[in-house]
Amino acid sequence: MYHQLTSEQRYVISALLKRKTSPKEIAEEIGCHISTVYREKSRNACKDGHYSAKIAHEMAMERRERIVTNSRLKPGVMIKALKLLKEEQWSPRQISGSLALKGLKISHERIYQEIRNDSTGELASHTRHHMKHRKRYGTPGAHVRNIPNRTSIHDRPQEADGKRFGDWEMDLIVDSYGHAILTLVERSRSFLLMKKLPHGKKAEALAHEAYRLLFPWRQYVLTITTDNGGEFAAHELLTKLLQRKSLPDVKVYFADPYASWQKGAVENINGLIRQYIPKGANFDDFSDDTIMEIQRKLNRRPREKLQFLSPIQALNRKIS
Repeated sequence: MYHQLTSEQRYVISALLKRKTSPKEIAEEIGCHISTVYREKSRNACKDGHYSAKIAHEMAMERRERIVTNSRLKPGVMIKALKLLKEEQWSPRQISGSLALKGLKISHERIYQEIRNDSTGELASHTRHHMKHRKRYGTPGAHVRNIPNRTSIHDRPQEADGKRFGDWEMDLIVDSYGHAILTLVERSRSFLLMKKLPHGKKAEALAHEAYRLLFPWRQYVLTITTDNGGEFAAHELLTKLLQRKSLPDVKVYFADPYASWQKGAVENINGLIRQYIPKGANFDDFSDDTIMEIQRKLNRRPREKLQFLSPIQALNRKIS
């Protein structure tokens, strides 16, 4: 049976295609049939044959939106939809899915039409890419640094496949002024924790900040996956801080070089954060309260892979 791909799966497809990975291997990595990969490349690639995860997902969503019509909208539905767009910056797809859970029907395309018809551009300013497709060129990741007792992602247990609750990914967002924001994402629920680092990229200080973020959730931390940046060299300190009685020890696993797709959940979330903290911004212009509000907004945002529950709703259902 064919299932719609998620934005995270399309991110993995894009990254693996750049590595010239075979469709069969891509299908195995994202857990779908090989025909789904071929169909995705055929239907959602750019005119020049280049495959962009962001553009592909928008093309797929707009195609699906055209299937649904809205000849009769209930009074007030569009007002509710636009309020979510302007106050929460949810995508039309997320708005449509979330309102459907409340019995209010409106298609993505109807919301997109309203955005396109707004000559002021004010509605488009609340969308992630301002209704513009931009071609971006990736840059190679860092080489493997001399990280003591580094454990490869290939030694990570098979159960940590993104479906089990308790597997996390960790990353940094940095600006050109030497500032950094730590991001941690629980893979199965897309639940985000983030914190501006007062000491920048210093490894030991980062380990302590990661521990403070994870402390309220420490009983739900099984694995952490990150990249090979020197700022994560104090991973053993972090796991020592997270040691718990009668629970398995936490272990940090490191992705391969040039393989950001191996931690696609946090990479995808980092892209969402850039909607609020654009590249080129100075992180000093964003207070800790602002960072926390961004975290709350993203944890309130409904996700298709969660059947349009938000990460915080899905998390509460799991631990309640």
